[in-house]
Amino acid sequence: MPELEIQPFSEEHLDPAARLLAERHARQLEAEPLLPTTVDFRAEIEAVWKSEEASGVVAIRSGEVVGYLLGVRRDDSIWGTNVWVELAGHAVKEPEVIRDLYAVGAANWVDEGRARHYALVPATDQPLVDAWFRLSFGAQHATGIQETPAALGGPPTDVRVRRAAPEDADAALALDWVLPRHQERSPVFAPGPPWSEEELRQEYLEDVRDPEIGIFVAELAGRVVGLLAMVSVEKSSMHTGLARPRRAALLAYAATLPEARGSGAGLTLTNAGLAWAREQGYPVVATDWRETNLLSSRFWPARGFRRTFLRLYRSIP
Repeated sequence: MPELEIQPFSEEHLDPAARLLAERHARQLEAEPLLPTTVDFRAEIEAVWKSEEASGVVAIRSGEVVGYLLGVRRDDSIWGTNVWVELAGHAVKEPEVIRDLYAVGAANWVDEGRARHYALVPATDQPLVDAWFRLSFGAQHATGIQETPAALGGPPTDVRVRRAAPEDADAALALDWVLPRHQERSPVFAPGPPWSEEELRQEYLEDVRDPEIGIFVAELAGRVVGLLAMVSVEKSSMHTGLARPRRAALLAYAATLPEARGSGAGLTLTNAGLAWAREQGYPVVATDWRETNLLSSRFWPARGFRRTFLRLYRSIP
């Protein structure tokens, strides 16, 4: 086989890179047809390439571009000294090529002091995921999708779900901290968010009055023990580009008090959120979860969500 040559990425590589990305997405659509079918692949790559501090490499064999890899920098105060391979930041003819590309690209990133590496990879492309795993990456986060289901079964008799109201602000505020506090612990070890209670309260009061947002609470014996929020996927900063289906609802947040787990509150809230999506005319529902969160990484797939993309992570010592 002819030798693989790795070169710096440049403007002249945008068109061949777009063809590679189109091929990758076509393979993914065969496995997950709910993903967007109309994508400007060149524009998606160009947006990454023109990001601040973007850098990358291409793989060339016998004069043909057979792979590319682009990295960008996100906010260091949130992600540490990082580099991100975004949704449109990589595509290869053969999965093994990504390892050659990363070997060159990562050397430059580490020399720049960027030791935390993130890559967004199609979950349906197991050979490609495996190639990233063999670079010491692990699964950190997942996005999921499903068709909006038909009417679901009724709630347990002792759980009541209703639309949230402004007077639920105190209970909602307490539930806003349940998920991040849970994820601070093992095996997630995620740092807590920088929110203040006043910011959370103000956001809740705005959202609960917004007719385009569906916020629900679950009650047990008259006490609010769970919260779930539904919005349009257009409001999401994560489900974008190749990961944003047309006309989809986003299950944006869900939490149940630890003492109420196992009561059926979470399942009943989920059914209410999916019913809201159906009533609003959304044919698709998306969500996301931490793969290292044992509860959510088991709960959401069991509710019918199929993984679309994985956020992989590697920290360089």
